Amino acid sequence: MTDGPPKRDRQSPGGGDKSIRVTERLYILKSDLTEDFIRASGPGGQNVNKVATAVHLRFDLFGNDTLPEDVKRRAARLAGSRLTLGGEIILKADRHRTREMNREDALQRLVALLSQAAEKPKPRKATRPTLASKRRRLDTKKKRGSLKKSRGKSALSE
Repeated sequence: MTDGPPKRDRQSPGGGDKSIRVTERLYILKSDLTEDFIRASGPGGQNVNKVATAVHLRFDLFGNDTLPEDVKRRAARLAGSRLTLGGEIILKADRHRTREMNREDALQRLVALLSQAAEKPKPRKATRPTLASKRRRLDTKKKRGSLKKSRGKSALSE
């Protein structure tokens, strides 16, 4: 067992294609992604102690030039605690035993998050309560008030 921090291996995702498609119109560049390989936690026998298979995928959301600002805002809200103060989304993937599967898992989760952020929310239409629902509400309030009133002082306690 070592005394220092876990061994890390840092890479930028490779591959021939320089972009990753998020939706039909949106894509991100592989240069905006950074991968840190760390030792995974949990069960796995000797393999988990020897091999850095877990991945921290970092995506520079605020530094990205390919996504529109409204998508970035929604992605930041969806990312929640996975968003750093510097504007990076960090996803940890350690479900699988191999580096490649964890890398693919993290990338799929990032694409899913960004494609969900790309969907524009439907605007809420303000509606008014119907007359019948107003009457039901008032009738329930009257019944509840009379029930509470009947809990008052009894005739014997006067």
